[in-house]
Amino acid sequence: MDDYKTLARTISLVENEAEGFEKVLQQLQPKPIPIIGFTGPPGAGKSTLLNAVVEVLLAGGKKIGLILVDPSSPFNFGALLGDRLRLTAHFTHPNLFIRSIATRGSLGGLSDKIIEISEVMASYPFDYIFIETVGVGQSEVEIAGLADITVVILVPESGDSVQAMKAGLMEIADVFVINKADRADADIVANSLSHQLRMNGKTDIPILKTVAVESKGIKELLNAIANIHQSNRNPERKQMLMAEKALRIIAKHKMKEINRDELQRELKEEMQKDNFNLYSFVKRFI
Repeated sequence: MDDYKTLARTISLVENEAEGFEKVLQQLQPKPIPIIGFTGPPGAGKSTLLNAVVEVLLAGGKKIGLILVDPSSPFNFGALLGDRLRLTAHFTHPNLFIRSIATRGSLGGLSDKIIEISEVMASYPFDYIFIETVGVGQSEVEIAGLADITVVILVPESGDSVQAMKAGLMEIADVFVINKADRADADIVANSLSHQLRMNGKTDIPILKTVAVESKGIKELLNAIANIHQSNRNPERKQMLMAEKALRIIAKHKMKEINRDELQRELKEEMQKDNFNLYSFVKRFI
C-alpha cells in the first residue's frame, strides 16, 4: 500500500503539473502492461462489467490498475461523478489501485492528462490496466489512441444503432461485448454486428455475450483479451499508438500558449461586431 501512496502522489503531481512533473515523466520506464479500454454508450453496463472482470482477476492473484474517467463541469473542471461508489466490494483489496479522474472540459471525453497518468501507472508492476470512459462524445474513438486493446460494450437494445454505427467505432474495436445478453434480441444484435464486420472485412473481431450482474461470460472475455495481447496481431498498432500519444502531447504543449480566460474575453468583444467570423478570429492564434 505504501507503493500505492507513492503512485497516487506521483499521479497528482503530474495531473496538477506541479513543480518537477516534467522531470518525473522523462524518467518513466513503462512496462509492457496491457492497457485495456472499456467504452460504449451510457447504460451499456461498463462499470458492472468492469467490476465482474476485476473480481475474477483479483481472485486469480492479479494486480490491477483502474483509471475511471468521470465527466466534469466545463465551469470548475471538477469530477461530477467523483463520489460515485463503483467497485465498492474491492476498494480495500491490496492488489487493486483505483484512480478516478475528471475530463476537465476535454472535448473528446477523456481527461487531457490521461496519457501521462496511464504512463505513470504503466511504470508500476500491474498485470492489467483498465480505462473506463464516460461513453460520450468522441471518447469511444479517442480511447483507441490510448489503449492497447479496446473493448466496445453494447446491449441488446443497440439493434438499430448497429446498422448506423459510425465507421470509427467499427475500426477501433478489438472485442465487441453484448452485455445484458439475457435480454431479448441479444442474438439479433450479435448477428447484425457480425454481418457488419464481415462487410468491413474485419472477420477476426470476437463478438462475445455477457451478463455482468451474474458474472456470465467474463472468463471468455478475459481469454479473448489475453489472446489478442499475446498474438500481437497488428505489429504496426504499437507504433501508431505511440505516434498518436506523441501528437496529443505536442498539441497540449502548443495550446499552453493560449489563455482560455483571455480567449473568452476577446471572443465576447468580437461577437458584438456585425461582421464577426469565427475562422477569422481563430486565425490570429494560429
